[in-house]
Amino acid sequence: MNPTTLSALAEPNRLHIVELLRDGPLPVGDIAERLRLQQPQVSKHLRVLHDAGLVEVQPSANRRFYKLETRPLQELDAWLASFRRSWEVRLDQLEDYLYALQEKNDKPEGD
Repeated sequence: MNPTTLSALAEPNRLHIVELLRDGPLPVGDIAERLRLQQPQVSKHLRVLHDAGLVEVQPSANRRFYKLETRPLQELDAWLASFRRSWEVRLDQLEDYLYALQEKNDKPEGD
C-alpha cells in the first residue's frame, strides 16, 4: 500500500472529491460547484489526487474530466483487510468470553 494514498485522502476536501467521483467522471467545474469551492482550490486538490495515482484526467474538447483510478483503492482495501481479520479474531474471542461469563452468571447458586 502506497502511503501517499492515505496522505492524499487525509484532507477532507480531497476525500469528498473521491466520494463525488465514485459515481463517475466529472469536470473540475462540477466538482467545484458541488463542494462550494473555488475552481483553483479544486484544481490543486485534483493535482494531489492525480500525483497519488487516485484520479485520472480525461480531456474532452475544452473540458477535463476526472475519474477514479481503482488500483490504489484496491491496494488500500487489501491493506485494511489484514486489520479487519485481526479485529474479527479479537472480537470473536471477546464474544466467546462474554458468552461464558453470561453462562456462569446465569447458573443458580447451588450448582
